[in-house]
Amino acid sequence: MRIARLKGQTADMSSGAPSGGVPGRRGPRSALGGVVGTVLKGMSRVRWHDLTHAYGSAGDVPGRLSRVAFGDARTSASALSDLGLWLGELAVFDATVEAVPFLWGLAVTDSVNSRSGVVLLLQAILEHGNPPQIAVQRAAHRAVLNGRSTAVLLACDEDAAVRAAAANLVAEIDSHVCESCRPPRECAAPLT
Repeated sequence: MRIARLKGQTADMSSGAPSGGVPGRRGPRSALGGVVGTVLKGMSRVRWHDLTHAYGSAGDVPGRLSRVAFGDARTSASALSDLGLWLGELAVFDATVEAVPFLWGLAVTDSVNSRSGVVLLLQAILEHGNPPQIAVQRAAHRAVLNGRSTAVLLACDEDAAVRAAAANLVAEIDSHVCESCRPPRECAAPLT
């Protein structure tokens, strides 16, 4: 579970839900208090080779997430560009669903060079769909929507670019109304 804190508040980075703290952890801290070394914790448990992105197997996604997390500005931006093309700018995929919790973790980690870009990718995921795979689209959107509380905290970030991107993401979350995310309507007419 990835945890972030801001002024005594905590949020579970995988869902954005309030959570308990992480006592006794040491190491560099994220913008919201999460431990940097745990940002990608659990990534190896995802069966990335069984998932797909826009260009095929998602086996290369963990490497790009790591480059965003630990790369210099150029490396991080390049990896984020790849992730954008693969996971959200064209359509959303099953790999997108698995990557979103890690993207939330990267967004709150101070040492990540392209945090505002990560927030923009989260917004792109929310804005794009995959009509042939409505369940995947719904799951990808829910993964972003569930991080609203984290986006609200990021809207108060010290970095102006992160603040602006997060404010836009909160607005997008609050106004999100795609067909796949609406609850199914019940038929008002009696069945005959």
